[in-house]
Parts: sequence; C-alpha cells; structure tokens
Amino acid sequence: MPSPPWTRAQGIEAVVREWLATPSIASCFRADRAIDALGGELCPWPDDLAPSLRRALARRGIEGLYLHQREALDHARAGHHVVVATPTASGKSLCFQLPVLDALAAGTEATAIYLYPTKALSRDQETALRQLCADAELALGAVVFDGDTPGDARRVAREGAAVVMTNPDMLHSGILPQHPRWARLFQRLRYVVVDELHTYRGVFGAHVAHVLGRLRRVAAFHGSNPTFICATATIGNPREHAARLLGLGASEIRLIDRSSAPRGPRRVLVYNPPVVNAELGIRASYVKSAVRLALDLLRAEVRTLVFGMSRSGVETMLKYLRDALADRPAAQGAIVAYRGGYLPDARRRVERGLRHGEILGVVATNALELGIDIGDLDAVVCAGYPGSIAECWQRFGRAGRRGEPSLAVLVTSSAPLDQYLAHQPSMLLDGAIEQARIDPGNTEILMQHLKCAAFELPFCSGEPYADLPGPDTGAALGFLAEHGVVHAAGGKFHWAADPFPANHVSLRRVGWDNFVIIDVADGEAIAELDWHSAPSMLHEQAIYQHEGEQYQVERLDYENHKAYVRRVEPDYFTTALRHRKVSVLDIAAERPLCSAAAGWGEVSRVEKVVGYKKIKFYTHENVGYGDVRLPDIEMHSTSFWLTLPAPLCATIGRATALEGLRGLSHALHVVGTLALMCDPRDLGEAIADAPGEARTPADGFAATAHLFDTVPGGVGLAERLYERAPDLVRRTGELIRACPCPLGCPCCVGATAAAAEAAGRLPAAGAPPPEEPAGGRKRAALRVLEAMGAW
Repeated sequence: MPSPPWTRAQGIEAVVREWLATPSIASCFRADRAIDALGGELCPWPDDLAPSLRRALARRGIEGLYLHQREALDHARAGHHVVVATPTASGKSLCFQLPVLDALAAGTEATAIYLYPTKALSRDQETALRQLCADAELALGAVVFDGDTPGDARRVAREGAAVVMTNPDMLHSGILPQHPRWARLFQRLRYVVVDELHTYRGVFGAHVAHVLGRLRRVAAFHGSNPTFICATATIGNPREHAARLLGLGASEIRLIDRSSAPRGPRRVLVYNPPVVNAELGIRASYVKSAVRLALDLLRAEVRTLVFGMSRSGVETMLKYLRDALADRPAAQGAIVAYRGGYLPDARRRVERGLRHGEILGVVATNALELGIDIGDLDAVVCAGYPGSIAECWQRFGRAGRRGEPSLAVLVTSSAPLDQYLAHQPSMLLDGAIEQARIDPGNTEILMQHLKCAAFELPFCSGEPYADLPGPDTGAALGFLAEHGVVHAAGGKFHWAADPFPANHVSLRRVGWDNFVIIDVADGEAIAELDWHSAPSMLHEQAIYQHEGEQYQVERLDYENHKAYVRRVEPDYFTTALRHRKVSVLDIAAERPLCSAAAGWGEVSRVEKVVGYKKIKFYTHENVGYGDVRLPDIEMHSTSFWLTLPAPLCATIGRATALEGLRGLSHALHVVGTLALMCDPRDLGEAIADAPGEARTPADGFAATAHLFDTVPGGVGLAERLYERAPDLVRRTGELIRACPCPLGCPCCVGATAAAAEAAGRLPAAGAPPPEEPAGGRKRAALRVLEAMGAW
C-alpha cells in the first residue's frame, strides 16, 4: 500500500531508494559507487604528554590518538619536518595542534606561526584553538594577524602572543619586513604550521615558497630553527611538493599519508541531466537538476551542502530552494548561501549556524572547499565539475565528517569536460589525483623576493638564497648593485633603494580595491565584490542576487568603487555578455617553427562587458537584452604564440585549421604547464582567427594560438615557452598521437561535444581502439601538425 500523504522519507537511504525507483531519475545516473566504511585504529597517549592537554581532549570524547596523529606528534617533537596528507575529516588539525600545545604547556616559552591560505580559515581555526587552550587551562595568547586585525590586537600579537595565525600575504608584507618588531616571536619560534598545503601551487605557490624561505632566513638570524608541520588534502606528490615549498630535500620531510581515522560509508553518484532536445543535443539545466536532487534530500531532513560554479549560480539555486520550501517556513529559514562577497559578519553567522546544527542546507562556491569547520553534513551535491579530480573529492569529503554515512552527487553540466566525465566516470572515481607543481626558480619571481630578502637582512658574500648556490646569489646581487638596488660594502650587500619592496610584490593575481554594494533604502553596505567581477555583476540595470533576494543596480560609481542597489522582485536575473581579445603590442622574438611561426612578446588582453541578457527564473528563457557602457578592462602581460600562415591554412582548409589549432593549443597548454611546473590557471589560452589579430596580411586567412601569462606583467612563462617551443611542440604531438581516444578528450586536445558523445563508445581497458571516425578535433590537430612538418 502507498505511504500516507503526510509521511515523508527520512535519511539518505530512503532518498536514494526513491531515486532509483523513479525511471526518469534512475536513467540519468551514469555511476553509482559504494565506498565501504573503515574502522579506526587508536593508540595510547604518550606518557609524557601534558596532563592538562590530555584532560581537555578527554572532555571532548577523545580517549586516544589515531596512528597517523601519534606518528605526526612523535616526528614533530623530535624536530622532524612533517607533511600530513590524509583525507578530509581525518583529524589533521590535531596533528599540528598537539605538538604546539604540548610545547607551550611544558613552559618552554616557545612560539608558533600558523599559516592559512585565507583569512576566513584563520579566523575559524582561531576559535577552535582558543577553546582547546581554555579547556587545557593554558593561558596563552593566540591572535589572528591579518588586514582586519585592529591596532591593539596587532600590538598584542607582536609583544605577547604565543601563536600568531596569519596568511602568506601578511607574512610577506606585514611581518618579515618588520621582523625587528617581531623579535620575541622569532627568537622563540619552535613550530611553523602550513595548513592546506595543496592550495600553494603554480605562480602563487612559487611566491609562497620564497616567503617561507625568507621566514627561515629571518628565524635563523634571530637564533631559531623552526620545525615545519604541513597539512594537505590528497594530492599526487605531497612529499615532493612540501620539499619544494620549504626549500628542503625530500629526504628531510616525513610523509604521513595513511589515515587510521574511521570513515563512514559513502555513496558516490554521477547524474547526467536528461536530453530535452535530441535534434540539438540539449540537456536539461544542470542547475535545476541539482536543485531538484537537493530538495529531495532537504525534505528528508538530510543536511546538505550544494556547491555551485559561480556566485550568480549559488544565489539562483538558493532562491529556487527557498521558493520550493515556501510551505515549510522553518526549513526555508534554514537554507542559506556562503560565498565570496558576503560581509565578514554574514559569513561568521553561517559558520556558527553550521557548527551548531541550526542550518539544514547551504549553497556555496568553492569558499567552503577548505577546512572551515562546518559541523555534521550528510550529503554534498556538486552542480558542475569543479575542474580537477582533487577538488571534486575535496568537496565530496565535506560530508560525513563524523564517521556517519554520507552521499556525494556530481551533477554534470553540458560543458564538454563534464559530458566526457559523465560518459567515462571511471576517470573521476578511479583516476589518479593531480600533482601540485611550483617553480621557485622562476627568474622573475626569484628576483622580486631576493630584493625583499635583501631589505630584511643584508646578504653576506657567498651566502646562498633559495635554490641558488652562493656564487649565483652573489652574481644576482651584483646585478642588483649595478642598478642601484643594493650596495656592496664590507663583504655584504645592503639594501639601498626605496623602503618596503614587499609592497610592490603581489603574491596573488587579484588587485585593486573591492566594490562596496550599498542598499539605497537605508544606505547600509550589504556586500562587496572584487574589482574584476564588478563590471559583469554590478553594471547598471543588473540584477544582483544576495542571500536569496534580488537587487537592481541603479547606479555604478566606477571611479569610487561603489554600487547603489534597490530591493526588487523581478521574474528574471541577468547575465553579462563579455568580449575578450588578445593583441600583440611588442614582439620580443620570433622565428620559424617548421612551417609555422613562433614568437613571444608583450600583449594586451582586453575584456569588455558589451551587454547583458535577461534570463527568466525557472524556465531560463532569454526575455531581453540590454547595453552596457563601461571602460575596457585591459591587462598587459606576456604571451607565447604559434601562428599558422595563410598558405598552410589554405592547404588544409579554414575550419580544419581553426579546430586543429584549438586542439593543439589545449594539448600544448597541458604539456607546457608540466614542463614549466606551473598551475594550469597560470596560463591562459586564446585563438585569434581574424587576419588582423593574427598579424598577417589581410589578403589571406591565418590563425594564431596564444598561451599568455595570466599574471599582470607576466612572470617569465611566455619566454620560457618560446625558448623550448620546438621540444614542446614535439612532445605535444606525441601526447596527441599516444592518446587512445578517437575524437579527443581532456587529456589531449580537450573534450568537445562530439568527443563526449563518442566517449560512451570507448573500448575497454586493454582493447584496441576502434578506427577513428572522420572529422573531430583530434584528427584536425594531427592534420595541422602534419601540415606544419612537425614530424
């Protein structure tokens, strides 16, 4: 007999059972993987652990340590550098909290620096550390030192704090240049904790490696030699990455990568929305599909986290969820959003609600990927693939943090990469986790931080810096001396230029001030938005969504970085139309490359919001357009380019040349990031398919692929691509030819709609590939390489 209408399914199992019993939903699941629970392995406390610390942990129900926690504690107490690379919710925090607090409880007057990638994470961990110190009866100061820290707290951090919690940016520009004022901290420095190690990759990671190298140098000057304790999510090379980041040999790092913490059973589902237009291959909206699945979970009282791909997507999903739960006011108020742009008080309110179990569901961007304590969540729904296997599993791990059963659902979008994963889910479920790569030896970055290091302390003759041996460091300092930056005297190099060089070195790409969003009804600031996103989200007549409500932008004061909005109730939201263009400003070098041409130089990358679309809620129909008149966003950087000349394009055909160059550009991007040890996001791709953009005579069609530095001004990546271009093109061709896919895939020329469709027909592992179909990006890329004479 059917269940009474007033009863509802409760819990994960009931919801999944209902999904699988519904043909329209069950037919969309492309993968269903059950991951068994694991039991924990405990070991006794060390006999010499501080009794007050043991009592504090016992009051929290912790009666012993997991094996990996004990191993980390023993290594750290012995002075060994440690990297803990265990899954989410395995108790990594205790791996670094215990050695630090044990040293402090012993009355050694030791100090510690905790380094977190974001301010939000350091604030979250400050609360947890202070609570643990209070329970352990330790009257020790733990202070967050960041851009929001008031003056009085800054003085306390310098003069009395045992633990200073900060981020790389403040360590770089606020602590190291003023290290004499922090002498007490550095003289007693026993431990440096580097949390979320996996976030320090690419250009940002190379910068942080130098910041940590400068930290070690300053600490040595003050007479200390701290032990580094690193914690990271699962990555493919934790020991090697930690060694590169800390400037140590891999043998000096103790790796702990086996978790002995218990883990509840987890079920992983991959949901591909149904096709709604077979002729055009259009699928149902992945946003609405994710909302529908999340609603089933929320109605079953399953505490759920929904990850969105953008701020606008998060707010749209929040509105849909709240509207659908309008008949349940209590549940509706327990659905919130969490993303960048919310004011600090709003974020803290959400974090408290999650920890205390007051929130049933939260819709978030990647702001909740990191280790902020969000209490007990049962399910994660990812609306779209985040771009890497590591990030996807990091999101999945946010549920089931207390050993209870959990559910993870990936809802794939119509993007080619998502569709490829939908047809080949084993790439996600069984594929290798990506490695983190950095290159501290990058000349541009190294010279910037060499200046900072010279400002902090004079260099002695023969003193090495970073990976540079003494003679090379001396040569680099001699170069700076020739330009008046340092002065050589008495066997030392002293800083001789303007003060605070760190102020001119940005560790991250984001620059300029945020825009403040003001509600004209009461004049209150409701949110803020980064400079780069403001033109697309805060142009006049835009619908800005905030905490599930809609505001129309009435005026954008671009010069003063303020947007004035008014609360409205429209039946649509807006999406900006952007135009991007890469133009060559100056050619540094150019040469033939087989039958093509390679070059590098300074480029201008222009982005402009040219208009906006009005998209109706729920149906996602386009109901109108509007114009936007805002200044261009122009960034000067450096780029490597590969140009197919007009005769070559004429030989193989315009369409083949363009499609093949797109595939070649994608594969070259893959090979280039590996060769330069940078993050994929450090290099951007662009195709110039017009004669003017390709810088060729107007009487013939040519095409140019750009790989450009995404950091303003560039950090030398383009020049290194140019220097190694012949070898990189050869390796790119080998990568494409060796890949077993028929039409293209994310591992070679990139996923396309056709490749995603064909992915479902790939042969089983070990079977010979079928004859390649005619056409396709892979075939076009091989045709381009053949026409170039690359082999």
